Formats: sequence, structure tokens, C-alpha cells
Amino acid sequence: MIEVLKADITKVHADAIVNAANSSLMGGGGVDGAIHRAGGPAIQEDCRKIVAKQGGCKTGEAVITTAGKLPAKFVIHTVGPVWNGGQKQEAEKLRSCYLNALKLAEENNCSSIAFPNISTGIYGYPKKEAAQIAVNAVTDFLSAGNTIKKVLLICFDAENEAAIKAALS
Repeated sequence: MIEVLKADITKVHADAIVNAANSSLMGGGGVDGAIHRAGGPAIQEDCRKIVAKQGGCKTGEAVITTAGKLPAKFVIHTVGPVWNGGQKQEAEKLRSCYLNALKLAEENNCSSIAFPNISTGIYGYPKKEAAQIAVNAVTDFLSAGNTIKKVLLICFDAENEAAIKAALS
């Protein structure tokens, strides 16, 4: 089941929430900063351990940490692509963000996951195109049959919400 909500992802109740992170995993602006601030130091602590072990997170990949004080069990950090006009495999990388986050959620026995609109903020991905990629990736994953029962697509603004709803219809 896919549900669309206009909400603050840091207040969403799901087994896992997805963070649109940067490759350093050290927090930043937008969704990333909000999740780190709301979740408290435990998230940052887990991120430091990941960085020490593997040196950050590459675009399209995902890692998992505690959710700290958030109403979720886990935060799955994924690094979306910066929009460069569509000529640098941005679509494939964005799709990988969704699929790798879903796989990590499943591996950690999550039945629900909440995604923000990855790459549509400071990274400049066109919202309509990003929405279609998100919906297609999630739909493809769910149709394969797995333990994820509920995917929440959390929209920060009306433009993203309209794009996601259009992509679903």
C-alpha cells in the first residue's frame, strides 16, 4: 500500500524513515538537518561509526542507523543525485535510492517505511520527474512481494504532493 501525506517526516510513525542525506552522513540542511536535529545525537553517533567503517555513503546507496528520539525504529540514509540536466545517470541513481532503502528496510524486518521527496530540494531534481521515478521504484518493489506492507511518500510542499499524486494516477 502506498500512501501520500503532506507532513513533516520527523513526526511520521513508521518502522523506518528515509533521510535524504549527503555523502558525508554528517547532517546538513533540509530533510537531513531536520532528521538529525529531531533524532538527537544517537543518529550522528551511528553515522560516525559507518563513516569510520566505510567512508560515507555513495550516491544511490543507503545505510541504516537508529532513529534516536524520532517515532521510528530506524533512519535509512540515502544519497540522492544532484540534478545535472539528466545526462549523468541521475534517474538510475535516484531509482537506486528508493530500491536500496526498501531492501534495507526489508532486511531489518520493517513493515512500513516513509520517504521524503529525495533530491527535489537543494539538489534541484525536477519534482515531476522525481515523483515518477519514486512511484515506479516503489510500485516495482512492492509488486515483487515482500515484507514491506506500507510505503508513505511524505511531501514537504504542495508541489511535490501534486507531482506524487499525479504519478500515482
